[in-house]
Amino acid sequence: MGSSIQRWIRISFLNLLLLSILGVILRYKIAFSLPFIDQKYLLHGHSHFAFAGWITQVLMVLLVQFLSQHKGQDIFRKYRWLLYGNLITAYGMLIFFSWQGYSFGSISFSTLSILNSFFFAIRYWKDLDTIAQKSSSHYWFKAALLFSAISSLGAFSLAYMMGNKIADQKGYLAAVYYFLHFQYNGWFFFAGMGLLVSKLEKIFSSEKRLRIIFWLFCLACVPAYFLSVLWMQIPKIIHWLIIVSAIAQVAGWLMLVKLLLGNKSSIKQILPKTGRQLLLLSSVALTIKLLLQLGSTHPALSQLAFGFRPIVIGYLHLVLLGMITIFILGYIIPMNVLTTGRYFVTGIWIFISGIIFNECLLMLQGVTGMRYIIIPFINEALLAAAVVMFSGILIFNRNSDSKKAT
Repeated sequence: MGSSIQRWIRISFLNLLLLSILGVILRYKIAFSLPFIDQKYLLHGHSHFAFAGWITQVLMVLLVQFLSQHKGQDIFRKYRWLLYGNLITAYGMLIFFSWQGYSFGSISFSTLSILNSFFFAIRYWKDLDTIAQKSSSHYWFKAALLFSAISSLGAFSLAYMMGNKIADQKGYLAAVYYFLHFQYNGWFFFAGMGLLVSKLEKIFSSEKRLRIIFWLFCLACVPAYFLSVLWMQIPKIIHWLIIVSAIAQVAGWLMLVKLLLGNKSSIKQILPKTGRQLLLLSSVALTIKLLLQLGSTHPALSQLAFGFRPIVIGYLHLVLLGMITIFILGYIIPMNVLTTGRYFVTGIWIFISGIIFNECLLMLQGVTGMRYIIIPFINEALLAAAVVMFSGILIFNRNSDSKKAT
């Protein structure tokens, strides 16, 4: 691998480190006091940077790396300014959202970020079409790009409402959940699945089943949005469509798991132990997510879950950290673009222990909150979990050049 992929992955890892620092500050302010920091503004900066500065940035890099396998490392030059564009707009959103909240500066950088993603999608789509041998992974990549563009409608609606101060609670939540859904269930998930499928295609030939799995997830993605807004008045036929979409996703996942289990020996040959363990953990998180979605098709359970902030935050962290971030780390390790030594792997496991600790605390806080029970020192414990995650990320950032792990 050339130096381009190495440099961009290291930049992405540094962004993840910065993100964890912001997480520690947010948790510290809740547990103690930082009067000079606006919690709401910093939370906006943290969330926007998580999406653009970490996950979108690293996924763009990995998608370009996929192209380089067909077109050579020079392809990074073609995408250089689009990668820089996403990076600059991510930092712009971080600064202005943390400083001013929704303002001219933050909305401007949000708009530029979306425009940059449009240019990336158009260019990447065209480059995919120039690859002679089409495969199932191409379907996943194109769907990811399409859902990324669709998600922008939520961001534009939100920016318009906040900029003109006309947002009511239902409209605000509908726009927020629209953007979130098509980002993490669309762009993030489908890009990740495309990367995974691109590797699986080299192990076994199951093109027909892989495409069935794709269509089960793809056709379910749009109606699955309504799982997030079941508190609204939704026609009965839409509700039945939601149930079918939730079942379709579980069915698609079971088909993929069956394929993976049937080819365990082949997977072991191309994935190191740590990579397999991380992908297994990511799979567990995805399974929990899909089962939670299926359970939330019951309106009463959905209203109960979305009515408690710790459960919503726990769910988002389950997806963004437990499912997507752990998958990305598990995907990067076998690429051999960084020399990942013993301390690097130790840092990853410390980070993952922090994720698990954080999830358990958030779920406990949510469940006890339903009964109006206050857990002593819960905010201090959540701060400790944030510090553990930060420590793990710091360790694997500092030790990514050590002796390669076996």
